[in-house]
Amino acid sequence: MNDQALSMRLQQVAAHVPAGARLADIGSDHGYLPVALLARGGIVSAVAGEVALTPLRAAERTVRESGLGHLIRVRLADGLAAIEPEDAITAISLCGMGGERIRDILDSGKARLSGHERLILQPNGGEQPLRLWLMENGYRIVCEEVLRENRFTYEIIVAERSGPVIYSAEELYFGPIQLQQRSPAFIAKWQRLLRLKQQSLGNLARAQQALPEQRVQALELQIRWIETLLATP
Repeated sequence: MNDQALSMRLQQVAAHVPAGARLADIGSDHGYLPVALLARGGIVSAVAGEVALTPLRAAERTVRESGLGHLIRVRLADGLAAIEPEDAITAISLCGMGGERIRDILDSGKARLSGHERLILQPNGGEQPLRLWLMENGYRIVCEEVLRENRFTYEIIVAERSGPVIYSAEELYFGPIQLQQRSPAFIAKWQRLLRLKQQSLGNLARAQQALPEQRVQALELQIRWIETLLATP
């Protein structure tokens, strides 16, 4: 197992795991991330947590074939229940699931968080509610990036507990660091989403049934935000 076995998405996630970390990879699937990080000496130990038997067996096989079973614990558990105090976890990765699902895992597992871990999160959509949870629980977003792989756009959000933090509604929607850096991938993402949202608004206007005004207003607000973003040099 080496970095070539990781997708671009997971390579970027790996880049945000601190050197020498004790990693808990929740929803580890095949266990590729912790195995690759350990194989290159990037971390000292890992927990690979899975809630379903099929991916758990896949992770066990990957770990067994890597010869790193003495450094990686593969556990069947729901979310952060995979973490035990003796693991002394310093970084947690949650990748490849919806932002709301990541939020719920973090929220239901708060008792397992010491507050000293770095959170490396890769949501498939639902970034806004995830950022809201981070803000409400005292986590500052320290890094964000957008990348596109195989026609899909992914976001990575890295956060650390810092005490009270306040983000504006636009920062929660776009990402506070994304708004500052405005990478080409970030701009391209919102150009695509603007077209989709304008199309959705047009479809709503042509619909024959009565529509909730709140839904229409929310969509119109999002379109205005995106248009302002894209019009700003």
